[in-house]
Amino acid sequence: MGRVHARAVRQAGARLVGVAGRSAARAEQARPLLGADRAYRSADELIESGDVDVLHICTPNHLHAPLVLKALDAGLAVVCEKPLATDADTAALMAGRAEQAGVVATVPFVYRFHAMIREARVRMADIGSVSLIQGGYLQDWLLEPVDDNWRVDPELGGPGRTLGDIGSHWWDLAEFVTGDRISRVCGQTAVVVADRVTHSPVLTEDVATVQFATTGGALGSLTVSQVAPGRKNRLFLEISGTAASLAFDQEQPEVLWLGERSGSRTLQRDPMTLSAAARPYSPLPAGHPQGYHDCFEAFVADTYAAIAGRAPDGLPTFEDGARAAAISAAVLDSAREGRWVEC
Repeated sequence: MGRVHARAVRQAGARLVGVAGRSAARAEQARPLLGADRAYRSADELIESGDVDVLHICTPNHLHAPLVLKALDAGLAVVCEKPLATDADTAALMAGRAEQAGVVATVPFVYRFHAMIREARVRMADIGSVSLIQGGYLQDWLLEPVDDNWRVDPELGGPGRTLGDIGSHWWDLAEFVTGDRISRVCGQTAVVVADRVTHSPVLTEDVATVQFATTGGALGSLTVSQVAPGRKNRLFLEISGTAASLAFDQEQPEVLWLGERSGSRTLQRDPMTLSAAARPYSPLPAGHPQGYHDCFEAFVADTYAAIAGRAPDGLPTFEDGARAAAISAAVLDSAREGRWVEC
């Protein structure tokens, strides 16, 4: 993720002043790879240097909170990877501290920056009252026992691995597009691969299914998995209303599916025909595919625009990160207690 952030920094016209790692040697190893001016001996040295305007935090999850709080105390703007924290209370604390500090603090919920997601958000006005929100986020990168990662460890990644890592993106996208809020959840979780190379027994979920209801009266369902064979990064969202439906598939981001009783069609990403809200996120002509890097670069560019005093629409802040953490925590509580839980 450091490479992804560094590329987006450069694309936004900023200078990558420095990089810190878990040791001075690791920082120096990363410096040329990321295109940084210098390597700092520690994150504390970087934060306290007075050389930087904004800190990008791309560490394991358990380090997010201490680094964010130090950066906020130093008056820095912050971009922090998701999940914002390993528990909902700490995420809420971080969001509150960012607001008190009066600095820009954002979370890379970058799927918001697909042009067709912005188009879907505009077209919500045409689908009537929302009755159903459904979808999933499926991956297979942790399918085998030899597949292992620090995220599996609840001390490093938090108690909700699949929910926090990819479920958080889906919560955020569903609420962003609909403008509605998930109000209560009923969840189930399962560990499919019980023993991994360095983690046995595995304590964090591989799979989760969630039923939910929204403040606006819609019902919903979600499936998330990091052990779904053949699925690499399939984030899917479908919203049904009383007049029409729409659907977005992150693995086919150039189109938005539109459905009505009389038939259905796909809308192609084309800046000539997109709404004014979607057009800024469609810089390439139709037929020239855009993808994840484009979304990430748009997110960082909007973050820097906010730091410069502008107010980009739809910028995901620490408040949004805390919101996603609260929903994930509610799902874990529901799965553990076997009941519906209010968000």
